Amino acid sequence: MAQKGNSFLESTIPYSYGKDGTIAQDYFDSVMVELKRNEYEYHGRNLGLLKIINFSSNKLIGKLPSEISSLLDLISLNVSRNNLIGEIPHMIGQLKQLESLDLSSNQFSGEIPSSISEINFLEFLNLSYNNLLRCILFYWKQGTCPGEETPSRSEVTTKDNEENEDELGKWFYVGTGCGFAIGFWGVCSSLVLKRSWRHAYFLLLDNIKDWIYVTITVNIASLQRKIQRQG
Repeated sequence: MAQKGNSFLESTIPYSYGKDGTIAQDYFDSVMVELKRNEYEYHGRNLGLLKIINFSSNKLIGKLPSEISSLLDLISLNVSRNNLIGEIPHMIGQLKQLESLDLSSNQFSGEIPSSISEINFLEFLNLSYNNLLRCILFYWKQGTCPGEETPSRSEVTTKDNEENEDELGKWFYVGTGCGFAIGFWGVCSSLVLKRSWRHAYFLLLDNIKDWIYVTITVNIASLQRKIQRQG
């Protein structure tokens, strides 16, 4: 069914459909139809070929009838900007020919039906501004859930590089700690077990201490002489 002009419907609209799955409807001689954010104008008998329902921007209340899932040839369904409540029909995935589905700006609640992922031709999907609990992870042509964005290749690469750097940093600190422990205890154990090494080690420390003491003393004396000469 196509909406003419800017008319507003103030009550719940009953749906009726025939045995062949087509909706009972009346057509106008000239109708502007919005499909996937583009406007198309239909004239005369071309209207009989429409497979579109557009009830957007009205005052519809109540639930979206589950029987709408029986309209198997439907290619566009737009009931946005109304006051519809309840859950999205779970069998909506039966609309295999659907290319555009806009249920935005209503009061739908519950979970998004997983059967939506079975609509292979779906190119436009808008479920924003509702009270839905979560977004199911399904793969349609955009490859993302509504309102979500796929991270770019550069973002993924940067994240992988950061993880690799963190891993290398962890192993660096582990290796440094192990090397210090092995070296420290290796020196200590050799000094404890070998008396000659222990004596040589302490003699080396004494020599280093004496060298440091002499060096500091000589430098201080030299500095004092320079100061006295300048004075």
